[in-house]
This record gives sequence, C-alpha cells and structure tokens, in this order.
Amino acid sequence: MPSAFDEEADEDIDECSTGTHNCRSDQLCLNLRGSFACQCPAGYQKRGDQCIDIDECVLPPFCHQRCVNIPGSYYCQCNSGFLLTTDNHTCIDINECDTSNPCAQLCYNIVGSFLCQCNQGFELSPDRINCDDVDECRTSSFRCQYQCVNEPGRYSCVCPDGYQLVRGVNCQDINECEMGNECREDEMCWNYYGGYRCYPRNPCQEPYILTSENRCVCPVSNPLCRDLPYSIVHKYMSIRSDRSVPSDIFQIQATTIFPNTINTFRIKSGNENGDFFLRQTSSVSAMLVLVKPLSGPREHIIDLEMLTVNNMNYRSSSILRLTLIVGPYSF
Repeated sequence: MPSAFDEEADEDIDECSTGTHNCRSDQLCLNLRGSFACQCPAGYQKRGDQCIDIDECVLPPFCHQRCVNIPGSYYCQCNSGFLLTTDNHTCIDINECDTSNPCAQLCYNIVGSFLCQCNQGFELSPDRINCDDVDECRTSSFRCQYQCVNEPGRYSCVCPDGYQLVRGVNCQDINECEMGNECREDEMCWNYYGGYRCYPRNPCQEPYILTSENRCVCPVSNPLCRDLPYSIVHKYMSIRSDRSVPSDIFQIQATTIFPNTINTFRIKSGNENGDFFLRQTSSVSAMLVLVKPLSGPREHIIDLEMLTVNNMNYRSSSILRLTLIVGPYSF
C-alpha cells in the first residue's frame, strides 16, 4: 500500500478529498491518518464489499404501532384512529367526537375509533353515521285508537271530529250537548258517539197530545184515536259502530199493569233488514236484541209495540218509538 504521507513534510494525505480512495459509490470514505477506510452510511451494514440496507422494522420495535422501512432509515405510522406524537414513535388515540364529530346526533369515542348513536325516535342508517326517522306509525298499527301521525323523532295520535284525545292514545266522545250546540229553544239536544242531533221537545203529532216528557197520548174521547195506539213514548239511544252481535241493547217494559191481562210484544216497524229481534223476557217486558252489526253514522227509528188484551175483549196497544243512532266509529 503506498504511503499516505508527504515525504518532504511528513503530512497526512486525505485520500477522501483528493479522490485517490477506492471506496464504492454507495460507501462513505473515512480518512485515517496515513490511510482511509470505506464505511456504509447510516442505516446500512457492510456485507462483503457491499452496503446492505438495515431493515429496522425487524429489529426490536422502534415504533408504537407500525414501522415503514425505507432505504437507509425508517419511519413510524399509526393505525386509523390514532395520531403520531412529536416523538415520531408513539401513537395516541384521536377523540373523533371532539375533533370532527362525524356523527349526525350522538357520538361516543372508543379507543382507535368512535360509535354513532341516535336520539329516541331515530335509528342508525346503514352508513352508521346518519340517523333516519323511525316511522312508529308503520311499525305498529295499535299505537293510536284512530289515526297515527308520524313526525321527525316522534309520533302523535289524532281523533276524528266529535272526539277528544285522552291519555295521548284513545279517543273519547265529546258531549256537545253539555259543551254548546246549535239546537233551538224548542228542540232538545241528544248526544251520540261522534256527534249530536236536535229533536223536537214536543214530538207529538196530531191527534196525539203531549202528557209528559216524550210521551204522546191519543185521547179516547177523540174519534180519530179509535184505531190508533193509545200512547207513543219517544226514546233515544246511541251505540257504537260495528258492535258485536248478538247484543241486548234496549228493554221495553209496561209502566201500568192491569189484572187478568196478557201482554205481547213485537217490532211493528223499522226492522225491514232484520237487524233486530225482540225477545220477551217476562209477562210485562221484552228485550230488543241487535242481531246484525250496524255501521254508522246512521239513524234507525224502531217502533216497539206492546199489545194488551183480556178475556173481556179489552184490547189496547202502546208504542215505544226508539230512535237509535249508530256512531261512525267503533269507539
């Protein structure tokens, strides 16, 4: 090996700066007194005459989570949901709920990620971020007695005209006769399920005369009354639509009982469709039975006749005129 000293001055010759070294291009020249050495740059190791990259990622862990080897070095990366700290090695959790709050409604941070949830009345959409309104009216047909109205995040029940909402679900009939109505002075107000109607205070028609409330009598002294029922009593009642059948709905009973008489009962008119049946329950009473479901709103006027006879050829009849109003709904 040639001497690395200047013979006259005995000074070291820097082969690295003069270019007289024989190091490879991928190596570093290190000047030594009287000589030089070839070294590999940082991140490389010498293998024979060559410099081979050191894979730091297979050595004892330098990175908290992920290591990326590059020629001569490496760098650290963090998993999704984590952030690399200033030491370039450690990863800390990102609180997405504080930094970006990606959720449409409720955000809950978890290590490395986050969870979205929705307020009551909403459900998480397929993207797991947004919230879709829950249509409570679609998921159940029994939430409301009459009609369910879906609203964002909630629902409400409504009732038809003539009814008021109770307990937020059920519909209760409004008694218009107690709360105000448009009946005239000579009329009486009759409330039924879902509405009201006005009827004459004096329902009697010639030759009948009013003797008491709703009772019309045809005087025996009037020749026109000879072939007519002695009395007509007007009664009013209301039932709900589509009531279950058979169902007892009204009882008729003799108000005056005569000795040695026989009373028979029949439906004289108003039963053309066979909706009713009159069942005699005693010698002085009978029960009107509903045998077919009735749908409303509809008004039925039914004449129930009681015929009284005795063995002395005495014969008399009286009528109970029942005005039956069927409401528009089953509640």
